[in-house]
Amino acid sequence: MLLSVWHTSWTVSDLDRSIDFYTRLLGFELLGRWVRKGTFIETVVGFEDAELDIAALRIPQATGAPSGHHLELIEYIAPRGAQLDLATCNVGAAHLALETDTIHETCDVLAANGVTLVSPPVPIETGNNAGGFACYLRDPDGFTLELVQRPQAGAAAR
Repeated sequence: MLLSVWHTSWTVSDLDRSIDFYTRLLGFELLGRWVRKGTFIETVVGFEDAELDIAALRIPQATGAPSGHHLELIEYIAPRGAQLDLATCNVGAAHLALETDTIHETCDVLAANGVTLVSPPVPIETGNNAGGFACYLRDPDGFTLELVQRPQAGAAAR
């Protein structure tokens, strides 16, 4: 029986750069960083001689996860991986949606810091979040993040 989501994780090409992006620009908190190598991690990931540089991050004001963090970033020191085509229309591609209450200001700051925005905040026209806003952006490795701002209190869903 499944109990909860433990955390979300993905592989990055440069852990220092990704930590900077997620902490400085998005407000995540770095909880810890460590290197894993040896039989345990080789067996788990299925790569002989695997060595992983790992960071655990969380959104400070968000409720906790059982693991104590929300996002795990991994740089494979060994074996080095290849860059994948992370276009969201490709099978197997994923995205992480993050809630904000300042989507326009956040996007302005991200754009001013050279972050690729797929679009500016777009009004949500239908469904449960009608009256809110959403946009996609890319992290330093091209992974898609979605920012969502809920509708203001009293905004009617269409």
